[in-house]
Amino acid sequence: MNIKTVCLAILTQGETTGYDIRKRSTEGDFSYFLDASFGSIYPALSKLEEEELVTSRIEQQVGKPAKRVYAITANGKESFINSLFEDLRSDVFRSEFLLFLRFAEELPRELVEKRIIERISSIDEEITSIEEMGAKVSSKADRWVLDYGTTCIRHARDYLNEHKHEIIAMAQSVDSAAKAAE
Repeated sequence: MNIKTVCLAILTQGETTGYDIRKRSTEGDFSYFLDASFGSIYPALSKLEEEELVTSRIEQQVGKPAKRVYAITANGKESFINSLFEDLRSDVFRSEFLLFLRFAEELPRELVEKRIIERISSIDEEITSIEEMGAKVSSKADRWVLDYGTTCIRHARDYLNEHKHEIIAMAQSVDSAAKAAE
């Protein structure tokens, strides 16, 4: 799925600005699908407008600069729905945390344990955030997607809780880490 498809998906839910598309794709209800930068959103919206899949209008604001508001066209909605029939790519999972853990044997135990505790706390915050989002959804499909995502994240947290001692044991003791630093 590309950024144009995500823009169309967000616009199926109503008019919005490029800024709001960015916010929803990084912090909101679309943040689990694709991370979109301003540098990719605005060219995508411009291209979608050229293709007559979206329209835009300038909306004046009191005390603020004018903003461009985008809306999906009937052709845009049809194009979006048709894109859902295309083959899906594999999910991409990238994690700085896993890179860190890959080198646990080179690191002090205290640091490895600290990072795992931080990750578990971060996962708990993410679960809370998803649950808060879930309280606002009315669609059965939205509920199912949120439940699936929460289940995946909870399993990651549970795995960390159940197996953290194994990776912590691989890390260096304080004495070993001090010798390695010399």
